[in-house]
Amino acid sequence: MKRLLAILCAVCMLVGLMGLWGAAVAEEPYVFKFAHSMSEQSARHQSMLKFKELVEAKSNGRILVEIHPSGVLGSEAETMDMVAMNVIQGTAGSQFAKANPKYLIYQMPFMFESTDEFQAVLNSDFEKQIADGAIANGFYIPTTGVAGGFREITNNARPIETVDDIAGLKLRVPGLTPVVRTIEALGANPTEISYNETYMALSTGVVDGQENPPSNIVDMKFYEVQKYMSIVDYIICPECFFTNYEWYSSLPDDLKTVFDECAKEAMQFRTDTWLASENACIDKIKENCTVNTLTPENRTAFREKCLPVWQQFVQDGSFTQEDLDTLGALLTTLRTK
Repeated sequence: MKRLLAILCAVCMLVGLMGLWGAAVAEEPYVFKFAHSMSEQSARHQSMLKFKELVEAKSNGRILVEIHPSGVLGSEAETMDMVAMNVIQGTAGSQFAKANPKYLIYQMPFMFESTDEFQAVLNSDFEKQIADGAIANGFYIPTTGVAGGFREITNNARPIETVDDIAGLKLRVPGLTPVVRTIEALGANPTEISYNETYMALSTGVVDGQENPPSNIVDMKFYEVQKYMSIVDYIICPECFFTNYEWYSSLPDDLKTVFDECAKEAMQFRTDTWLASENACIDKIKENCTVNTLTPENRTAFREKCLPVWQQFVQDGSFTQEDLDTLGALLTTLRTK
């Protein structure tokens, strides 16, 4: 009897220890490592600080967030690859085609007339279908916002008022095929340079100018080494919350809900932060640069010169003519409301 009791006690102790070990394993937090190329002052970084605050609080510490800004873990292309391989779990940036080539449809030159209609598209079923298509490439996208507004052009040679003014300029571009093809279609010379190396390239005259939203121009202080900024509103980019799909799928259902809700709230915070700073950014640039805006007539001329770029992407298979027609119909509906 004593021996039996001893065995039972040993078994109970073992079961208890296994239960404690199991509980410890179950309580191990899910770590979400997020890397991006912008500075700690940028709207992107501030929104991620907001996300960290929200998700850690609402998950009761079951999700922990690590943020690595300023390109410390690599370029935007490199961090996208890291997310796909689950080396890190999240990023944001310009490499949309790695998630789904259909995202390039948003970057067709002179597609959108305002940020309001772009945001309306990003809240539509059209965007949801594109985001769902990224899962096949290992990316989950819980939300998409506006990446700092329309892209404008700065340079040290002259104001850009007509298509002829941009011809021959050597402009720094990111590794975005729509931007490269658009700059080529307008007669300028695109030169791919890392975002974090652009300031030096401008200051040393390696390139005449660059293109970016005003918020980026201020964030990286490009205005310090440029003479002119031309408001052309030629391309606007989405801000996708790229997440590794395998990591997201490993979350319990309740944490998936928390993650999605916090991502959307942080993206709205980013949009609000950007909108609140847009005019201030342009005013800051005006302190160092001469700023001009394309007339509606000249903007139409720019758009017509760039229409062949749209067809290049249809021919490449990035998206279809049907996709263009669907987006066009959606924009027509939005503009007639």
